[in-house]
Amino acid sequence: MSRIGKMPITLPKGVDIKVSEANVVTVKGPKGQLTQQVDPDIKVSLEDGTLSVTRPTDQKRHRALHGLYRALINNMVVGVSDGYVKDLEVVGVGYRAANTGQLLELTLGFSHPVMFVIPDEVKVSTSQEKGKNPIIKLESSDKELIGQIAAKIRALRKPEPYKGKGIKFVGEILRRKAGKAAAKK
Repeated sequence: MSRIGKMPITLPKGVDIKVSEANVVTVKGPKGQLTQQVDPDIKVSLEDGTLSVTRPTDQKRHRALHGLYRALINNMVVGVSDGYVKDLEVVGVGYRAANTGQLLELTLGFSHPVMFVIPDEVKVSTSQEKGKNPIIKLESSDKELIGQIAAKIRALRKPEPYKGKGIKFVGEILRRKAGKAAAKK
């Protein structure tokens, strides 16, 4: 049996879950509301403040979906109760980040500034401290959406391996290469 799929999901205070007849799970909490369509074969049941996900057979497809939907529902519960935060660091001389509402303006060494529109479900803020790299902070209740937005922003200028210039996640460890000066020994 799936180690992930068989674990029950305990609901924190203030989180309400509804499972409709069409197998649509709706999770409501202080940070918002999220919905997820669940495969008709997978059964979602709510008992005594815990949610459990069960599968009908041990087919490979059912085993895969069992853990998947349990993880997706758990991510929704954590998202509407606590929320998710992603921090990106803009590394490079002259590289800047600023936001006006949901519009993120990035100066990344191109001939023009890059404008990136952030969806309304994600809150964006930028900070620039003297002597430190600019930080882009993304906050949302939807883990999938915030991860996709962060990946798209990072893809605008990936960190390069020689000087580390580009957009990287805070805490991300980059593999660095020695330049050509090190090869002349």
